Amino acid sequence: MGLLDRFKTIREVHGAVKACGADPFGVKMDRIVSATEAVIEGRPTILCGSNNYLGLTFDPDCIAAAQRATEEFGTGTTGSRIANGSYFCHKALETDLADFYGKKHCMVFTTGYQANLGAISTLVGPGDFVIIDADSHASIYDACKLGSATVIRFRHNDPVDLDKRLQRIAHEPGNKLVVVEGIYSMLGDHAPLKEFVEVKKKHGAYILVDEAHSMGVMGKTGRGLLEQEGVDADIDFVTGTFSKSMGAIGGFLVSDHPDFDILRVACRPYMFTASMPPSLVASVRASLAKLRAHPELMVRLWRNVDTLYHGLEAAGFKLGRQKGPVVAVHINDPALAARAWHGLLQNGVYVNLALPPATPSGTALLRCSVCAAHSTEQLRRVTDVITKVGLELGIIADRSVRIAAAE
Repeated sequence: MGLLDRFKTIREVHGAVKACGADPFGVKMDRIVSATEAVIEGRPTILCGSNNYLGLTFDPDCIAAAQRATEEFGTGTTGSRIANGSYFCHKALETDLADFYGKKHCMVFTTGYQANLGAISTLVGPGDFVIIDADSHASIYDACKLGSATVIRFRHNDPVDLDKRLQRIAHEPGNKLVVVEGIYSMLGDHAPLKEFVEVKKKHGAYILVDEAHSMGVMGKTGRGLLEQEGVDADIDFVTGTFSKSMGAIGGFLVSDHPDFDILRVACRPYMFTASMPPSLVASVRASLAKLRAHPELMVRLWRNVDTLYHGLEAAGFKLGRQKGPVVAVHINDPALAARAWHGLLQNGVYVNLALPPATPSGTALLRCSVCAAHSTEQLRRVTDVITKVGLELGIIADRSVRIAAAE
């Protein structure tokens, strides 16, 4: 058996997708024009799959902050904070984030993936239990593999099933950590966080919420689903990323736990990787300040969500059941979804192609992400192109024909 023969199935699926016209993993951005535009294969293209929810990647203040930090501190730290020390900006960002979330402690990681990997694998250990939503992100599943706690899955967004799972281990010694997400990255649905909090309290468990896709998107001040649901004080740990609303890269963990600082010398994904470069830290601090000073960014984002969601809904597409910055267009057949994705790209619209097994329940999706910087005209163009391709491929029926038939 060859070294990589175990990936035969993945290779076959990837080959079938490429046969539809283009490779989703091989798309090359010739030029990024703005937060919402690029040039791909020589074509002006609307970006509607970037997770750039607040459109801050081209914000002049964020760019200027990154430039100043590069000039002052250089291009990188060339080592971990354990080995090379913490720069002033690392500590400042942790203070900013702790204050933003109303928590006492914060650790900053080099990626959001590492934040989940480090937090979950370190918080629970031998004899403990980690209870995760079945539709959890890959970083959460990989954290479970890295750690030594017993892993239990419960049905997606199902507080009753979570209650049953915790009841079964109620008399087992060891800590129980429940892990959920604010907004799930594929279908865009939201966790029933109030109900989950009640279940965790009932069983004396801890809860960690990954707010990667809901930070800067939900809640009065942008803290995410925990703020929107009014359960801030009941959440034991919050992780998130800077690669969505903050327009950069990196991750964080915040908490009020009194022994939090021991994680800095126990968490391997924090200890043994190079720390965030000062330019990124500076741009994230500027982005966070921008979010706090300009709540209208979220207002604009949600106005744009309404435009795209209702436009596609009116065209007859099956969408995720909850509105949000992730707008998932359901297409039953993976090959058809791949053809549709390629058709959009040829017509100047870039979205994400999401296929099994990466998607929940084996669903094929065209995954769109909305940005506060999108213009209404851009989103109408996206709606028109998706509708055009959907009609050409028979994904939806002609609306005029449907209306005539109903009459």
